Amino acid sequence: MKAIIEYNSRKIEVNISNPIDISIPIDMSKGKVNAWGIDDPKIEPEKYDDYEVSVTNGAVVNFNNIHFNPHSHITHTECVGHITKEVHSVNQHLKYFIFLAEVVTIAPLFHNGDFLIGVKQLKHALGNKKRDAVVIRTLPNLEEKKSMKYFNTNPTYLSEKAAIYLREKGIKHLLIDLPSVDKEKDGGRLLSHNAFWNTGGKLRMDATITEFIYVPNTVEDGEYLLNLMIAPFENDATPSKPILYKIIK
Repeated sequence: MKAIIEYNSRKIEVNISNPIDISIPIDMSKGKVNAWGIDDPKIEPEKYDDYEVSVTNGAVVNFNNIHFNPHSHITHTECVGHITKEVHSVNQHLKYFIFLAEVVTIAPLFHNGDFLIGVKQLKHALGNKKRDAVVIRTLPNLEEKKSMKYFNTNPTYLSEKAAIYLREKGIKHLLIDLPSVDKEKDGGRLLSHNAFWNTGGKLRMDATITEFIYVPNTVEDGEYLLNLMIAPFENDATPSKPILYKIIK
């Protein structure tokens, strides 16, 4: 099944029968990704008194409760409300869901004891391309990213200059395969979050950051159509399911 999207003066053709899911789910049967040192998520049947509501226990339906934190346990999309005193909901500010995206693969730089994504790397990868979104895949790109325990591991992060560059380039939606665009412990400065959302000036209310994605190695760098699907939670962040579609040349 194919679709043709009119984008500015251009017609973009995609095969919507071949979606590329770059989300990490909560899967209780496998190892679960986790960050920030909190307990793992839980999916378990509701109980009335001591009765467990599940079909295997004789009930007519399965009736599960789910306990999780989007920032720690699952692919999630967040808005500027993640770092502001004012309450801002990503469900209110993300109004459009289809974007032109560029997938780029970056080998992090080692700098002052940290691994980071630098501005020169992004400039080289994006060049003069005009995109709504950038999808960053870091190396090494191991399957273990989908079950990593990131607490106290000082994972790779985005430099402040790189975040400023993406903002000035007009990138509205930043997707990355890390627990955060900022350093795990940075004294609360959150330099890249603040730079990308421009908290020192006019807030970018319609800009989003999506963390904990996983881009399979079979996906080539290049131009894609992105469908950024989110769950309808009125919160600064919500679970999301970003889908890529290869553009047919």
